[in-house]
Formats: sequence, structure tokens, C-alpha cells
Amino acid sequence: MKKLLTLLVASLFAVSAFAGEYPDISIKDLDAAIKDGKVVVIDVNGSKSFDKRGRIPGAIDFQKDGKKLAAKLPSDKNTLVVAYCGGPRCKAYKRGASAAEKLGYKNVKHLSAGISGWVKAGMKVEK
Repeated sequence: MKKLLTLLVASLFAVSAFAGEYPDISIKDLDAAIKDGKVVVIDVNGSKSFDKRGRIPGAIDFQKDGKKLAAKLPSDKNTLVVAYCGGPRCKAYKRGASAAEKLGYKNVKHLSAGISGWVKAGMKVEK
């Protein structure tokens, strides 16, 4: 019984450790943070999409500005930083999120809905 319990606990720990590296943020919460001016948003969809498809208002183009990301982010390492890409199945957001994390930002989140969910929710995009 102890072995089974130990295996179960280890399995749950492993699943939770790999479930998502960055916590998700809802469209509603991200919109509120944007309106309050309390977030930096990183678009990881690529410059072509950034320019033509549109982006979440105020988003940074990671493809173009990734190497200059430190200069684009505020000095307060507790600032909310949100990375996003195309939608729920897209994993490209991790590049932007991990770049911010490597720069020392502690409050990094992921908009799993991505730009497709943002648009579907009727939210404003910039072009």
C-alpha cells in the first residue's frame, strides 16, 4: 500500500510539474491589466502576423524585438508579463515567456486563448 501511495504522489507531482510552465491568464483579466497599464504583453506569432493579422493592444513583437527585450521591459521585475501566440494549441509563447523569466521577471503568465481567442471574444486588436 505504501508503494502504491508513493507512486501515486510521485505521478501527481510529475503531472503538475509539466502541466504548464506558466500560469494562464484569462482574456478578461488581461484586458483589465491592459486598461490599468499594469502589464507588458509579448506577441510570439511572428512579425508578419504582428503587422497584418493584428495584435493585442500594446504588444511587443517578439520576433523583431526579442534580442532587445530587456530594453522594452520595465525595470520592476514584479511587473506582470504575458506572452501569447496563435491559440490554445500553440506553444511558441514559451519563447517569449522564458526570455522574460531569464531576464528576472517573476510574474510571467500565458494567454492560452492566444490571438485567435482574443479576436473570437470580440476584443480590440491593433494593426
